[in-house]
Amino acid sequence: MILEINPHSEEPIYLQLRKQIIIGIAKGELNPNEQLPTVRQIADEIGINSMTVSKGYQQLKEEGYILTDRRKGTVIAPLPVESNKSNEENLTLLLAELYLAEPDEKKLTDKIQAILSSFRKDEN
Repeated sequence: MILEINPHSEEPIYLQLRKQIIIGIAKGELNPNEQLPTVRQIADEIGINSMTVSKGYQQLKEEGYILTDRRKGTVIAPLPVESNKSNEENLTLLLAELYLAEPDEKKLTDKIQAILSSFRKDEN
């Protein structure tokens, strides 16, 4: 998986890292038990502070997306990841925002379906 970080974005780099890893898991680009690069490797590769990467990894760990083992390093957690009330509240808000931007339910449903289908692994 190639991380694309925009250093000029208003979104903090650790959140960009977090989002890209979560999307990579959902799209099947990162698989359960797959080892992730070390904090230092990512920091050196992207050219950012290692504390920034560490903060992103820490948030992913707290949310259950990754596991850290002193011997194995950082790996993708087994699926499914446990959902929480905060995720549901965020989804409700996001859907409300999308609905306000596109009140045509059919168009909105099509957009949501297209996004969801990008997360499905090819089963052939």
